[in-house]
Amino acid sequence: MAFNVGGMNGGRRSRGVTPLAEINVTPFVDVALVLLIIFMITAHVMEYGIDIDVPKTKTVSTSTKELPVVQMTKTGEVYLGKNPVNIYNLVNEVRSRYPGQDSVYLRADGATRFDLIATVMSVLGDAKLHVAIMTQPDDTAGKRR
Repeated sequence: MAFNVGGMNGGRRSRGVTPLAEINVTPFVDVALVLLIIFMITAHVMEYGIDIDVPKTKTVSTSTKELPVVQMTKTGEVYLGKNPVNIYNLVNEVRSRYPGQDSVYLRADGATRFDLIATVMSVLGDAKLHVAIMTQPDDTAGKRR
């Protein structure tokens, strides 16, 4: 037993009306706008990366060595003791003011760019001067426990 629900021509309409084949673009535009908003919000996170709060160091032992102190400001100015010095004359100044010294302390501001610190360390290291970094002790380490 067979049924033919669509009439003649195998279920096609016989009036000559073409089927409606238009795509509704409204949902596509809605999805595109939502994705655009998501990318606009997250774009600055991908550009800047993760914020890192560098911890302070614990005081392990105190040093009693009297060494020359090379200081760097956050703008990259270099001082030997309290006197400003050009980075290219730094080694000569250390050798003339502190004859026989083979080590120096480097004290840099926390906001100093690392490439400036690395340059000073490289200049001192090339002159066979040992560089010891000065840090600030963390006074809150014992209070957290």
